[in-house]
Amino acid sequence: MYDIPETGFLRLPQILSVIPLGKTSWWEGVRSGRFPKPIKLSARCTAWRAEEIRKLIKHLPEGTPQH
Repeated sequence: MYDIPETGFLRLPQILSVIPLGKTSWWEGVRSGRFPKPIKLSARCTAWRAEEIRKLIKHLPEGTPQH
């Protein structure tokens, strides 16, 4: 399924290569609760669980362009 591993963490550029959104739109979705909350791996490293991103992609509305 896409280029997303079964488990692990994804950084924002990896997510946006599969879900065609800009950074601002992604962060608005995170704030509103539409997208999963990130995990801080360190002070300057934010990531998302691969499982949560796979689940999100599965539930995206039909017709959403994906790479």
